[in-house]
Order: sequence, then C-alpha cells, then structure tokens
Amino acid sequence: MAAPLTCFKAYDVRGRLGAELDENIARRIGRAFGDSLKPRRVAVGGDVRQTSEALKRAVAEGLMDAGADVVDLGMTGTEEVYFAAFHLDVDGGIEVTASHNPLDYNGMKFVGQGARPISGDSGLKEIRRLAEENAFAAPQKRGALSRQSILEPYADHLLGYVKAKDLRPLRLVADSGNGAAGHVVDAIERRFAAMAVPVEFIKIRHRPDPAFPSGIPNPLLPENRAATAEAVRRHRADMGIAWDGDFDRCFLFDETGRFIEGYYIVGLLAEAFLQKHPGAKIIHDPRLVWNTIDVVARLGGQPIQSKTGHAFIKERMRKEDAIYGGEMSAHHYFRDFAYCDSGMIPWLLVAELMSRTGKPLSALVGEREAAYPCSGEINFEVADTSAALRKVETHFAAENPAIDRTDGLGLEFASWRLNLRGSNTEPLLRLNVESRGDAALVAARVREIEGVLGVGG
Repeated sequence: MAAPLTCFKAYDVRGRLGAELDENIARRIGRAFGDSLKPRRVAVGGDVRQTSEALKRAVAEGLMDAGADVVDLGMTGTEEVYFAAFHLDVDGGIEVTASHNPLDYNGMKFVGQGARPISGDSGLKEIRRLAEENAFAAPQKRGALSRQSILEPYADHLLGYVKAKDLRPLRLVADSGNGAAGHVVDAIERRFAAMAVPVEFIKIRHRPDPAFPSGIPNPLLPENRAATAEAVRRHRADMGIAWDGDFDRCFLFDETGRFIEGYYIVGLLAEAFLQKHPGAKIIHDPRLVWNTIDVVARLGGQPIQSKTGHAFIKERMRKEDAIYGGEMSAHHYFRDFAYCDSGMIPWLLVAELMSRTGKPLSALVGEREAAYPCSGEINFEVADTSAALRKVETHFAAENPAIDRTDGLGLEFASWRLNLRGSNTEPLLRLNVESRGDAALVAARVREIEGVLGVGG
C-alpha cells in the first residue's frame, strides 16, 4: 500500500521539511502533475526560502521526466506564476512557497491552463494519488528546461488597473518583510519614475532574506505590524503596505500607522471598480458582509455571497462574470487577472482612489468603520467544533435570528450579526461579529459568545 503524503492539504501542498516534504517527494509531485495533466509546458517559480530553489529544481526534474518542458521563472511571488499561466504559452504553473508558515516548512501552489485553480475537487487528489503510489514508468522523452523572467510584462499588466498619470503626490511605505515582494515594488517604482508619477516609496525590510530576521512575514498577526506602522509615522507617509512572504496578500495602514481590517478594504476595492464599471457584480465571503453589501448596493452593483476559500470564490466569479471578489482575510481576486488573487493590484487601486477623491485613507475607511464596526476574526481552541456551533445556535434561538449556513453558522439580528466557522485544518473556531453603528454592542456580544463557549477572557 502506498505511503500517505501528509503534505497534501485541501488546496495545496504544505509540509514540514524532512518529515513531510523533501526533494524526492517534490520530484514525485512534479512527475505526478505531468502524468495527470499531460501539459506541454509548465511555468515554475519559488519564493525566497532557503529550500525553495532546490525543491523547484526537483519539481522541474519530475515534470521533465513526464515529458513536459519547464519554464523556470526564478524567484517569484505566487501571483507571478498565476500571471505566467495565462500570459505565456504554458499549460499550468507551480509556485514553491510556504507563504506564512514557519521556517521549517515549504510547499507548493498549483494552477492549470489559464491559471485555473487546481485543488481538492479539481485535480489535486489525482496528483496526490500518483505521487503516493510512486509507480511511474521510465521516462520516454524528457522535457527541456528554459529560464525566462516575466517581471516586465507582469508589471505592465499591474499598471493597467489604474491611470498612473492621475496619481497625486503620495509617500508610501513598502514593507516586503524580507519576502519576495521587493523586486516588483522596484519595477513599479521604475515605471513611475519614467512617467514622472509623483509617488515616493519608503522601502523597509526590502531585500529578500531566507532567514526572515524579523520573523515570518504575516501582517495578519497583530504582533507583526509594528515595523510598518512605525515607518508610516516616522516618514509621515500617506499609506503603509505590508505583504506576506509570497505577496499574494497585502495589508494596508492609514497615514497614522493604523492597521486597516481587510473587511473594509473589500468595500474600498468594490467602490474602485464600480466607479469604473457601473452595475458590475462583486463577490464577497460570508464572514463579515454588511459594509460590502451597503457599498455595492449604494453604487448600483450586485453583491453576491460565496463560501470562503479561493477555489469557491474563483468558481463563483467565473459563473457570475464578476469583476472583483474579496475576502476579509486580504485575499482579493480580479477577473482581468484570470480570477486569481493578487497582493499588488489592491494597493494600486486604493492609491488611485485616494488620488481621485483627495481623501486620506483614514477618511475613506473611517465612515465605513463607524457605520459597521466589527470584531475582526477571533480564534478559539475548542475540543468539538460541531458541538460548539450547536451550543451557540441554541443559545440565540429564542431571539429568532435569520440563519445562514453558507460557511459555518451565520446568525443575523436586527442590529448585529455573527459568523462562526470551524477551521479546515485545526481544532479552532473562528468568530466574526459586526453591528450597525454600535461598537459597544460588538464587544458585548463577543463577551457573551465567549461565555457560551467557555473560552476567552
């Protein structure tokens, strides 16, 4: 019986180095990708981690054993592989990355032709089966390896989302967290300079460093935000931008250095698109929704709810021909980016919105934060997530809330709502609470739910 490969997850590959993932396993995964999809050419890239280059070579060897030609893109963020998958004449792409996982991890993200997602229900299970069985025939005709940078056309594509010459003078803190984002910031900076666009970048933790001396870049964690916030205040910047390790997510800070919850960025980006494309469809996740629905409806768009997760969002966007989809976790998806997520397009659109309105970021989001205050996502460790969900539903049953089971448990009342969902990979409950203009009510309901679950402070 084939030994299970525990590095395969619902959407991608992630595993502890040595114990769950090594070069031999990476080569098997490359071969399985090739044997399963039968691609002619595949683009591969890798993030800055110490092991990414060797794992990328091993994946390439496996692909070439399957007869596929390989285009090595060099050091890339995940979205550069996405871009290559719909820009180049290739049949798919693989990014070697562990994103925000610990230092002793690495992994892979996969897309097919046209950057279509490959996950549990769209080919990943077959790749896993073949890699686990490891019963490959001897290579018949080996594929060839070539190297190509797609940085220049990728940067050109990014700037196609905004009118760069309309940008007003802005000073932006760009915090790459010693991850992979720096070379893209440099490419955009060169274009701005050539066009005399008055945008200045203050670059911190800019150089890629596989040791991540200031910690794994993951600004979703509050303890990882101080350097960006302090740089914004010190340099009197108009906005701070921080990326995770493979920069498919970006996180924004206003001109005071205050972190902006990703929920409100979804509303901002919806506004940016609806001003240019009236009546467009906007996809959002079910965790926090009222602000997004209000913004989209007010601007004449169509808000559409989808289950959380990139595969679900992308599938729904394709079905609806939606121009943009956003999750509060800072994953933002764009129709013209082959429905993929990008950590570069969002901040460009927000900078353009600031320029067009003449308002600072604090003003753009402040009114929305006051109208729909939220708790942000709160994680609880519980022994039984299903039992915990039943307990909360029973507790509030007498108040007769509207119930939504799109993703976990959604309860909606006249003045507030909650979403409570179990993690797919950990014994965790994730809670989000929002209200109509009453921050004290949000805090009170969070405390009430903590009491029901017997967790928290």
